[in-house]
Amino acid sequence: MNAVDVPFYRRVEDALTKTRMRQAVRHTSGRAMESRRAAIAELDSSDAIRDQARAIRSRTLAALDQHLDTFATNVEKNGGTVFFAETGEDAVEYIRRLARDRGIRTIVKGKSMVSEEIELNPVLELDGFEVVETDLGEYIVQLDGDKPSHIVAPILHKTKEDCARVFKEKLGASDEDVAGVPQMTQLARRTLRKAFLKADMGITGVNFGVAETGSVTICTNEGNGRLSSSLPRVYVAMMGMERLVPTAADLGVMLEVLGRSGTGQRLTVYSNILSGPRRPGEADGPEEFHVVIVDNGRSKVLASELAEILYCIRCGACLYACPVYQQIGGHAYGSVYSGPVGSVLSPALAGIRAFHDLPHASTLCGACREVCPVRIDIPRMLLRLRAEGVEAGESPQWVSLGMKVLGWLGTRPRMFNLAGRVAARAAGLAASDGWIRELPLHLSGWTASRDFPAPAKESFQERWAKRHGGAS
Repeated sequence: MNAVDVPFYRRVEDALTKTRMRQAVRHTSGRAMESRRAAIAELDSSDAIRDQARAIRSRTLAALDQHLDTFATNVEKNGGTVFFAETGEDAVEYIRRLARDRGIRTIVKGKSMVSEEIELNPVLELDGFEVVETDLGEYIVQLDGDKPSHIVAPILHKTKEDCARVFKEKLGASDEDVAGVPQMTQLARRTLRKAFLKADMGITGVNFGVAETGSVTICTNEGNGRLSSSLPRVYVAMMGMERLVPTAADLGVMLEVLGRSGTGQRLTVYSNILSGPRRPGEADGPEEFHVVIVDNGRSKVLASELAEILYCIRCGACLYACPVYQQIGGHAYGSVYSGPVGSVLSPALAGIRAFHDLPHASTLCGACREVCPVRIDIPRMLLRLRAEGVEAGESPQWVSLGMKVLGWLGTRPRMFNLAGRVAARAAGLAASDGWIRELPLHLSGWTASRDFPAPAKESFQERWAKRHGGAS
């Protein structure tokens, strides 16, 4: 996962000019939040279940090494193969080598954020393999040479008109083929079915691995996960090392909150639990079952103050709730993981220097914490990462200088009060009807898209002194 070259604030400025994209993001986010509220409301003792889900994540990560050992042992008992990938490059090379050794030509993929994180597709395609994304949103993104903008809804930023354009340009679709969403869905279904039938390898992500059974769970609403994992002769499940639950009973709790938080459903349409390759005498299922467990920085995060971010179950609710994400969409973050969770996870995995701007892409309103099904305290970690950015020297020089001046003034009450009076008078000269519409130099960011309220002519301390006499 690499940072992009274009500075974050430049990406934000670009996103703010894309009116149609922003409308699509806000519209879909609003609908998703309404669906989530309704789904959570009908769940008996929803707070208690969320607390239970959080406890499961906490307990799992506290003994993650033991659960990983148990999981790997049981996968192998089921006839599968486990590969621990310390880095993204290790994971890519394992899959690449496996595909070469097995004579693979076509690979179908279910949705996998880990594969996006380690940039798997470009390497496989460069090696001559045909790689087809089969999640409808991911498929449209792939056809359009685009990237996902949401961890659950990859084309949140696209309208149906955008999708119709892609199908016409890339698939030669007729007007009738793109007359509506059902017609476009059927076109994609017909096209993808051919890919499923000729594929030699299937790759999917993993929502949860179950340690006690050695099973992997895939939650989808389209059935593409089931086809990707069952039709090809070689199946590869890609799993971030933290995506485990100890028992099947724990899995039941996580599924209760995942669908409701992610898509406003009681349960995803397809909840597939896979335990190894086909058995002797069985006609269905893959001949080979591989689980690639990816670290790629997670061990480092687990040992840090940011370990709580690994509780995340990738429901995407924090993105829907975030006022910043709603305004700029996912691409402005410059990372596979966008929104509040990405603003913590990206710098945690790749380092603060690579993504030092993302912790500032937040109002710290706490909406992400409120909607999180496992109650991750994202605002706390954003503040920690902001401090790390300053410690690493990534804070702009003018901000660092300004904070030093503020710190100096803050320990000298007389000078602080004098500076406050001077600033208030100066700001008053720039105000019109109580509002400042343009600030100079670096402060212009405040007034680029909003008016800034003029400071009061009289401070609270001055007013107190007038009303009550003497010093405050």
